[in-house]
Amino acid sequence: MERGESISFQLVKAIRGSMIAVVLFSRNYASSKWCLDELVEIMKCRREFGQIVIAVFYKVDPSDIRKQTGDFGNVFRKTCAGKTNEEIRRWRVALAEVAAIAGYHSSNWDNEADMVENIATDVSKKLNQFRRSIDFNYDLVGMRSHLEEMRRLLYLDSDEVRMIGIWGLPGVGKSTITRFLFKQLSQRFNVSLYIKDINALYTRPASSDVEFMSLLTYHNDNEVFNLRVEREKLKRKKVLVVIDNVDRSVQLDAMMKESPWFGPGSRVVIAVQDRDVLEAHRIGYVYRVALPSDYEVMQIFCMAAFGQKLPKDGYEDLARRICNIAGRLPLRLKIMGSYFRGMSKQEWVDKIDPL
Repeated sequence: MERGESISFQLVKAIRGSMIAVVLFSRNYASSKWCLDELVEIMKCRREFGQIVIAVFYKVDPSDIRKQTGDFGNVFRKTCAGKTNEEIRRWRVALAEVAAIAGYHSSNWDNEADMVENIATDVSKKLNQFRRSIDFNYDLVGMRSHLEEMRRLLYLDSDEVRMIGIWGLPGVGKSTITRFLFKQLSQRFNVSLYIKDINALYTRPASSDVEFMSLLTYHNDNEVFNLRVEREKLKRKKVLVVIDNVDRSVQLDAMMKESPWFGPGSRVVIAVQDRDVLEAHRIGYVYRVALPSDYEVMQIFCMAAFGQKLPKDGYEDLARRICNIAGRLPLRLKIMGSYFRGMSKQEWVDKIDPL
């Protein structure tokens, strides 16, 4: 984008929609009114939305930024010439706030590349933690009833080897249930395996059972030297296998054609969009994932839009309108909520009508 007298609407929207902002300070940072206005918006998002801010001080002392002294202060004062007192006040407040954040100091690093690598790793970790936190809160919405029904079908006290199917519309939450279920139950089994993308495993039909066995027996090189021996070992172990997004019966046939593979008490959970896949494999225990209730719909959307289970004050009617537009599919609600996250109330109004 071309720089102008003030930061553009698109940039403000990008800042508000970000989970993390990295601010890189140099001696000449304050020479740009554009950069200072960006910083004001970033610190506003930190206060209002809990946005994570990472400060990087490149050959500049944080105290000079906080107090606007030294070379940084000299540059700042030149930029302030001719500006309103209110503009200058906002800049000073933002600079004082961001300088108080524990950040990265280039003077503490002998190698700049190492510093950059460390910053990138830090950003990645914070981003993953943020997503796991959001996903966990999504998972809790309506999850108790799903788990109660699944536990009934799993009947974990039985020593039989049982296969359970999860069936439902695309976006209804099958993947969320399988992930949550695996986290809850995996410690109770001798061997546990979660397959997120069965299509990646099912690359060579003739050898997919070998690849499957390799995963179960932790052979990282995907090579099982004696398939019969490995199968005999598994017949003495309690195994949990959760397979998501199965769309063809042949995928299950190729991997599990010689049943039973597993020991007493083992469980295999398979998530599908087409119930015919379960019927073709004669899986009699099936959980149909229903659409969420109206109350749960609002919770799912608000978690994505506001980071809480209820709308913010003044957004109640707007949130209900968007939920009606999105329907009751959890995936669609999450996408819509993420889209509106960080927008002002007027922006919500402007965006709803086209939807």
